[in-house]
Amino acid sequence: MLKRKKPKKSQGKKFKLVHKYYKITGFYSFVGKNLKSAILPILGIIVAIFLFNKYVYNINDGLHHFTETFSRLTVLSVFFLSETILGLIPPEIFIAWTKKTDAPILNLAILATLSYSGGLISYFIGRMALKIESVKEYLEVKMAKNLANTRKWGGILVLVGALLPLPFSIACMAAGMIKYPFKNVFFFGLFRFARFAIYAWAIFKVVH
Repeated sequence: MLKRKKPKKSQGKKFKLVHKYYKITGFYSFVGKNLKSAILPILGIIVAIFLFNKYVYNINDGLHHFTETFSRLTVLSVFFLSETILGLIPPEIFIAWTKKTDAPILNLAILATLSYSGGLISYFIGRMALKIESVKEYLEVKMAKNLANTRKWGGILVLVGALLPLPFSIACMAAGMIKYPFKNVFFFGLFRFARFAIYAWAIFKVVH
């Protein structure tokens, strides 16, 4: 038997209910607030890099020295570790590094894949943390706000973490701690690749 398609009215009603829920719970204000707080710092960083590169020190020379000092495997390993453990180092530094390598697009794709994979591993770290009482209590206190937001908004918060300058691994870890479905984290996390492409487009215009 053929499956009946859901009437457009019911789909529209569902969308309105979801929209109303996000509005009531403060999701839109949360995203708007983070977008406002993120845009200025991003623009500030790009302008600062441009001015620093022009008047203080040639960043291209610094990045060239960086690529000669550390092996590709070392840089990628440090990045992967950072992206798995709470996003300790800003990814922008590594995105700028890829521009000075022999294969910038390939290395950028590897960075995005490592960041995405680090987030997925963070999800399972969150799941495992529940089994260790002391770690569970520490993370529940340290990540109380993230856990509360993840319970309210689920995978949408993972999407926000993937796209905006928020710690992606923390969003994924919080999702793991509340046992949010992994398939949804897997899907929403894919937008991490879009973030790296957008940031690379901006940073590559500064680094030559």
